[in-house]
Amino acid sequence: MQTVAERILQYAHALPEGTLIGAKDALHLGSRAAIDQALKRLSERNELMRLAQGFYVLPVKTRFGVRAPEAEKVVQALASRRAETIVPHGAAAANALGLTTQVPTKLIYLTSGPDREFKLGAQTVEMRHAPDWMLLPTKPAAGQAIRALDWLGERQANEALRTLKQKLSENTLQDLVAVRAALPSWMSKSISRSLLSYG
Repeated sequence: MQTVAERILQYAHALPEGTLIGAKDALHLGSRAAIDQALKRLSERNELMRLAQGFYVLPVKTRFGVRAPEAEKVVQALASRRAETIVPHGAAAANALGLTTQVPTKLIYLTSGPDREFKLGAQTVEMRHAPDWMLLPTKPAAGQAIRALDWLGERQANEALRTLKQKLSENTLQDLVAVRAALPSWMSKSISRSLLSYG
């Protein structure tokens, strides 16, 4: 007969990479006390990675060894679990848009939730609370551009917008123009100057 720990592992292996596993997710596998004990033991044996109080993820086994799940997948699972908006930091956005060749060395995300950080294998993932205008979940491409502009700063904004005007779709450019009233005044001014002077 399987132990509770074995049942939890079997359940975890059937989930997509990066899915969060908490005691409440596994209540169909045993009593709450048994689940709590099993999760603790599995973490101590490195069969589950502890992310934060009460949350674990399954490490990924490859032919090269064991690795942590991809940060992006864990972060999306966390966003879904906590009903938060979580997006990559402006440095990552600027890199993705080709506005900088710098590759962020630290994994930083912006969130509608509180500041916090967690370990994911050898990496530390930092979550920073951000204002609504930096998150823009309904317009992800425009939001990415806004976070990149915020990270680059006022001095580089006009040059960055010239590049973005060539790269982004007309719809995304219109989204940027539409939300500019909610942005810091320097960014709003740069967007107006750069994107409303067609021709």
